[in-house]
Amino acid sequence: LDPTSAAAGAIDSVLYSNVFEGLTRFMSDGLVVPGLAESWEISDDGLIYTFTLQEGVTFHDGTTMDAEDVKFTLDRIIAEDSANAQKALYAAISEVNVIDPTTVEVKLSEPNGNMIFNLAWGDAVIVAPESIETIKQMPIGTGAFKFDSWTQGDKIELSRNPDYWGEPAKLTKATFKFISDPTAAFAAMMAEDVDAFSGFPAPENLPQFEADPRFQVLIGSTEGETILSTNNKMPPFDNVKVRQAVAHAIDRQAIVDGAMFGYGTPIGTHFAPHNPAYVDLTGQSAYDPDMAKALLAEAGFPDGFETTLHLPPPSYARRGGEIIASQLAAVGIKAEITNVEWAQWLETVFRGKNFGLTIVSHTEPLDIGIYANPEYYFQYDNPDFQALITKLNSTTDPAMRTEMLGQAQRIIADDYVNGYLFQLAALGVAKAGLQGLWANAPTQATDLTAVSWSE
Repeated sequence: LDPTSAAAGAIDSVLYSNVFEGLTRFMSDGLVVPGLAESWEISDDGLIYTFTLQEGVTFHDGTTMDAEDVKFTLDRIIAEDSANAQKALYAAISEVNVIDPTTVEVKLSEPNGNMIFNLAWGDAVIVAPESIETIKQMPIGTGAFKFDSWTQGDKIELSRNPDYWGEPAKLTKATFKFISDPTAAFAAMMAEDVDAFSGFPAPENLPQFEADPRFQVLIGSTEGETILSTNNKMPPFDNVKVRQAVAHAIDRQAIVDGAMFGYGTPIGTHFAPHNPAYVDLTGQSAYDPDMAKALLAEAGFPDGFETTLHLPPPSYARRGGEIIASQLAAVGIKAEITNVEWAQWLETVFRGKNFGLTIVSHTEPLDIGIYANPEYYFQYDNPDFQALITKLNSTTDPAMRTEMLGQAQRIIADDYVNGYLFQLAALGVAKAGLQGLWANAPTQATDLTAVSWSE
């Protein structure tokens, strides 16, 4: 349950903003606003960030949150042995100094135009040194809700933090249940066993909820690039022609229609279509099974080959995986499906890199920079791309950043790093009287801090 140490996105969804908070935070429209940092100043050369912390903040165990905790958290993220899934986002941090209990100075080795944005990620929430030994089972944060209990694979229970430093939560308790099966999700909502369901996995049932006055349906956008992740160092996927063949074997619209019942936008690169810097590259890897077969023959696989396809619990993966396996089989690629739980996925795929193909939705905002990390689970290693991202991170001019983001999108599309499928839609169902839920999902969070029941 430690979001700063390679936890699954489902954990971030529960704990981000509710239990843990960062120096900055995302709002429902994607804007970044002050969090545990009341304000900040950036030096003219962009190398020194001075944060002034909110006063009177305590952790759920009653201890004070101060500049020492911020220093501990950031030092832990950038440490050589750090297990933080997004460590690369904070690589520019060279030194963290405590000026006084409410003032922290963060020094960078080079300017980074994304730093305030990056500090809003769930990977950078502030934790206390005293809680590290037990944080994976008993998370202690500063948020409007306190952690009560965790029944692994079933539910996490939270309760309102009576000593919260900011606007108190309106709900007294919140229970997050883990239901990935679409049929079970539909049954639970119809029986009113649950009050709300974000990331609803049964889009085919949404019209039924829309017609039922007991419920409201929330449809918005997410940052979730859903991709057919490819192990770029595992033969034969180390051959770009093979990766290109896979891309042309996939009919994205058929996946959106078949797995998501039309909810989702096809993508051709790792970037959200609603972002102004998005480049539409879907035509570059258009569905063309004949071309896929020809590319396989050129790569030395005229009869295709066998590989593995690991599918985590979400319905976009399980349903989409069946469709993709069929599409791959049509060009001679036999993908053996292995359904895995998130813990297995993290161990085997994310950390172990022991996979051929997998399907996952990357719900972190503006995360194309992950392709600059050759140790990341899909193991893409392109020095030109890495240099571009380094330059992007130190660029603050908006027009130049947009241009470089376009270049980045084109490079990974040209290299066919992964099979880019679709942008996940935010699909939610809730009881009619529940208000304050986010329709959009600018980060992987189910933020309940402003949720309440109508009178």
